[in-house]
Amino acid sequence: MYPFIHIPTLFTLHLFGRSIAVGGELGTFGLMLWLAAVCACWVLQQNFNRWKIDADSIGIVAIVTVAGIVGAKLWHVMDTPGDALFDRQGFAWFGGLLVGILALMWQGRVYKTGSLRMLDLAAPAAAVGYGMGRLGCLTSGDGDYGIKTSLPWGMSFPHGLVPTNDRVHPTPIYELIVGLLIGLILWRRGAKKTPLGQLTGEYLILSGVARFLVEFIRINPRVLWGMSNAQLASIGSVVAGIALVAWAKSHRVGSNAPHAEVATASHSS
Repeated sequence: MYPFIHIPTLFTLHLFGRSIAVGGELGTFGLMLWLAAVCACWVLQQNFNRWKIDADSIGIVAIVTVAGIVGAKLWHVMDTPGDALFDRQGFAWFGGLLVGILALMWQGRVYKTGSLRMLDLAAPAAAVGYGMGRLGCLTSGDGDYGIKTSLPWGMSFPHGLVPTNDRVHPTPIYELIVGLLIGLILWRRGAKKTPLGQLTGEYLILSGVARFLVEFIRINPRVLWGMSNAQLASIGSVVAGIALVAWAKSHRVGSNAPHAEVATASHSS
């Protein structure tokens, strides 16, 4: 795989006595991240249309994407102090998830849907966006691949940011498939009448279990009880998801039915 696409110099600008060449390298990770945001935006807009909600899906996804990137980078730097803040490599899934959730809750207040309802609306989009975003890890070969394998679909990354000539598990592809499946499950669940917060809890459970399992064949270092940092964060995600589902079923604050009144959902903020 290739982490950068080389673009020939298209033209040169001459400004204030300096020459600026327009062209150069385009990071494939950033390109795939853009694709992931577009896919998440489309799914979220379909949910808004289905539930007759007037909200700006493009603006919401843009804010959440930027917030998620910042959160993922900050978490990685805190977890690995030796790494540079502005390096192109190193993003922690849990940091992006946490800050992304906070950004979505804020957006719920902005659009007066209620924080929990906005999270429920965005759950299928988040799953799809995460899965598509893993294509960036695949194309850039940034070390998110797995351990050695003799399976016929094993891949090598000789030109990756973290190169390897060994045939390894293409874990980004696994996560893409699982992310799309989770998105489909949550989309279908969203058509049913469920208490506010339940879909978000189910997303936390499903995505946490998926990440926990894939870590067994990832190359991330083990830090505690034979588990990686991501696995520990996954356990936290599953526990939080179970607690949220239990709370949603016991309190039944509002409903996620397509024609539920927004006024009901606002109490969950």
